[in-house]
Amino acid sequence: MAETQKNNPLHGVTLQKMLEHLVSTYGWEEMDRRVRINCFHDNPSINSSLKFLRKTEWARKKVEDLYLHSLD
Repeated sequence: MAETQKNNPLHGVTLQKMLEHLVSTYGWEEMDRRVRINCFHDNPSINSSLKFLRKTEWARKKVEDLYLHSLD
């Protein structure tokens, strides 16, 4: 299993760690500008964002893409 994931930069990174990194890198306002989802705009928090992103595949994909972009 580890062999198949060695080139996956998301392997082992939790959604919470991604959000914490993005908030420290961009802040909520910039994240809202880059990924237009309400949980980044209206009273944003890690917990509310986690609840939404765990249920919403398309939004989670956008957050993952932003996270990967932030690593470049």
